Amino acid sequence: MYYPGDKQTIVLRTADSVSSELKEWPPLLAKIFATRGIALASELDRSLASLPSPWAIVGMEGMVTALIDALRQSVCICIVADFDADGATSCAVALRGLTLLGAKHVKFIVPNRFEFGYGLTPEIVEVVAQLNAHLIITVDNGISSIDGVAAAQAKGIRVLITDHHLPGASLPKATAIVNPNNPGNEAQFKDLAGVGVIFYVLMALRSRLREQGWFAEQGLQEPNLAQLLDFVALGTVADVVPLSRVNRILVHQGLLRIRAGAAHEGIKALLQVSGKTASTLAAADLGFALGPRLNAAGRMDDMSLGIQCLITNDAGLAHSIALQLDDLNNDRKDIETQMKRQALALLNEMRLADSKHLSSGICLYDENWHQGVIGILAGRIKDRLHRPVIAFAPAGKDTIKGSARSIPGLHIRDVLSDIAATQPKLLTKFGGHAMAAGLTIAMHDLPAFTLMFDEMVNRRLTQLDLEQKVWSDGVLSEYEMTLATADLIQNAATWGQTFPEPVFHGQFEVVQARIVGQKHLKLVLRLNNSSLLIDGIAFFVEQVEHWQGVRSVLAAYKLAVNDYQGKRSVQFIIQYLEKLA
Repeated sequence: MYYPGDKQTIVLRTADSVSSELKEWPPLLAKIFATRGIALASELDRSLASLPSPWAIVGMEGMVTALIDALRQSVCICIVADFDADGATSCAVALRGLTLLGAKHVKFIVPNRFEFGYGLTPEIVEVVAQLNAHLIITVDNGISSIDGVAAAQAKGIRVLITDHHLPGASLPKATAIVNPNNPGNEAQFKDLAGVGVIFYVLMALRSRLREQGWFAEQGLQEPNLAQLLDFVALGTVADVVPLSRVNRILVHQGLLRIRAGAAHEGIKALLQVSGKTASTLAAADLGFALGPRLNAAGRMDDMSLGIQCLITNDAGLAHSIALQLDDLNNDRKDIETQMKRQALALLNEMRLADSKHLSSGICLYDENWHQGVIGILAGRIKDRLHRPVIAFAPAGKDTIKGSARSIPGLHIRDVLSDIAATQPKLLTKFGGHAMAAGLTIAMHDLPAFTLMFDEMVNRRLTQLDLEQKVWSDGVLSEYEMTLATADLIQNAATWGQTFPEPVFHGQFEVVQARIVGQKHLKLVLRLNNSSLLIDGIAFFVEQVEHWQGVRSVLAAYKLAVNDYQGKRSVQFIIQYLEKLA
């Protein structure tokens, strides 16, 4: 999104050197990979065979032993999921995967955020008990559910925790825990999303069942768990975890299945309602098109609806649910637009109160804000200001819930942990990742928390960290602005969080500028001193009319392929635009 007048600095990505192994790649790609920390060709291998062993994750042996015991006793298993896209896909993977491996009684519960809140709470345990379940498996939650696990054990219900959120000082006394972020785990696993963790558990479980002759004993065909990778890809990208090597493999393999038409009916339906073509789907489409529609169920209503979309084999039902999710997403957009308008008004008031500077860490609250949308709002304002932001909404009983989003260089959960250590009574509860977190505080503590948050952010960030930057992979020549280059970039790697798709920059003459769809800017650009004309589009441009009549610009862009009515052409997807004349 572009804000006229907010000038940003273009910073060139650099690498000390390009390794000899990368020199077999085209020079442009070798340079790009080197600036992303790649030195070995094996780091770019995206085959399933190159995945590290699941047995290397701490706690896997105990987890698999407990699961095999449950399978052999044919106990009723209840999956307790989180209410976001990672939680929904994790639930679908657990349900389908355990059934494929021979589980006969598998149910699920996803807490409604407006009724129960997050995770395995004692209240959710009461609901599980009514289902006569004897085993709880948490997916994408549970690592902070000390009271919930204790409540389950008091009722004779065993708990297995699969999670990826950062653990607190104490761990729940569960039967088994698999969390790559627990101490002792290898770094290569720490970026797994919740859906990646449960997929790894299923891989380990299958290998042990194979060793024990389970499939022959039960008259089952050993399943190919790769059929679950479309869910794994969606949940991983939607949760915005770093696309380090293991995640790049999982997402790539999931995308291959989707592109080949082998996706589950729910994924196909989400593709259809979002207007995306399976054969050309990119990782970014999972995050910007499918993920928000699935997330809309948990944000606006009940994530059970989203999970039902994922687990049904009925194409008609999947499409019907996907249409409902699309409607919910449109409602979410309307609410978000209103909330963003209110947030910007609050920011203007802050600037009026102190015209010299804006706080390093921003806290925003409105009594009318929607609890399910504050995470998106925090992300939008974070992008706008390049500052960590927490947006709060009422949660009842003099409490408010906050959703935090951070910028590179600031681990947001660590900041909350520091606040909790300094002022133990200020935070009721909190949890999350480096870039996103959730928390609950008392309404009357908001002013004190706001000051403390800004202070803690100031301790970790300098004004240089808060400057808006656009990272560029350099200037392309006229001869590199081709379909061949665009295809090369798209096919060479799986791009995403912390492994960003290449962005280039340059100065261009503006041949034509027009508004499309009321909020997008369509450009025809000419490379200076060249006859080459390139189409460009900038999506969701604020004050789009500002750019009409512009004659020359500095642009940062992704090199993409526009496939319109079967005709392929090069297109710039513009990331930053600066008026030169």
